[in-house]
Formats: sequence, structure tokens, C-alpha cells
Amino acid sequence: MEHKITMSEKVITIVKDWSPKPYGRGPSDGPTCGQFFREQMLEKAMLENDSVHVVLTGYNRYGRSFLDEAFGGLIRVSGFTPEEVKRKLTYSHATLPAIIEIINDRIDAAIRDASAK
Repeated sequence: MEHKITMSEKVITIVKDWSPKPYGRGPSDGPTCGQFFREQMLEKAMLENDSVHVVLTGYNRYGRSFLDEAFGGLIRVSGFTPEEVKRKLTYSHATLPAIIEIINDRIDAAIRDASAK
């Protein structure tokens, strides 16, 4: 019997699946912070799927702290390797490419931090 290998992809649309106005780094910033997004949605999706795509379209005021905690925190806190993050995670924003640049920067900073340890 032939076994089919299926690739599972999870798509998370932040404004629909998490919050229309995500804000802040940690719990003191409120329930829509980057730490809670990472812990409650992103980590689980990364563990359970072959690939995860995060759609950031629909909100234009993402703070650097939210993005750093949510995405860089995968490496700094959650224990994912840089290779896992680069292989499994993609993200997009239809109208603000600068948001993607910030996420890339925050992931690169987390990689630098991890290699410095």
C-alpha cells in the first residue's frame, strides 16, 4: 500500500484569528500582546503543521515590540531553531512591505542573540 505524504499548511490571519488591533510585547500590555499570540497561536501552529503562513494584512500599526515578541520570540523563548523558523514560517502584508522587513529584522536579531549564547 502506498502512503501519501501530505504537507499541512496553517494560515493565520491576525485580524480575524487573533485580534483586530494586536498590541504590545507582554501581558502587562494586554490580552492581544505578542507573547500571547506566540504562545496561544503561533507556537501551536508551528508544532502541528509543516508550514505556517501569517497574514498581517488588515492592520497597519503593528508595533516593533509585538512583532519582536511574536516572531523573534519563537527562537529566543519558544526553542525553535533558526532553521525551523526559516523553513516553516512565512508571512505577508498586502500593502505594507515595511512590516515584513521589521519581522525579518527581529528574527535575524533573535538568531544573533541565540548564536551569542
